[in-house]
Amino acid sequence: METKQVVEALAALAQETRLAVFRMLVEAGPAGLRAGEISTRLRLPAATASFHLAQLTRAGLLASRTQGRFVIYSADFERMNVLLGFLTDNCCGGESCAPVPQPVKTMKRKAS
Repeated sequence: METKQVVEALAALAQETRLAVFRMLVEAGPAGLRAGEISTRLRLPAATASFHLAQLTRAGLLASRTQGRFVIYSADFERMNVLLGFLTDNCCGGESCAPVPQPVKTMKRKAS
C-alpha cells in the first residue's frame, strides 16, 4: 500500500460519522448493510449518509453492490487488513509486541 493511499484512508476515518459508519460495517461483516439501514441506524439524513459513504468508498475502505433497487455497502476487509499491516509493519523492531502472559495467582484454601 502506498503512503498516499494510507493517508487518504486515515483521513476518511478521521471524521466521527465516517468512523461510526466504517465500524458499523465492520461489525455487519461481509454481508454489509443497505444504505438506508446505515442512515436509519445512525439517524442521518439520506444525503448526509450518501456523502460519507462516498468518501469512504473513494478512500478504498468500502465496497458497494446493487441488490435490486438497493445499494449494499460493506467494509473492504482485504483493504482494511492491508492498512493495518502497513501501520504495524516492523512493529517493535521485529520483536513480538504481545503482552507476556503473567501466571495466575490463586488463593490457597485454608485447611479446615
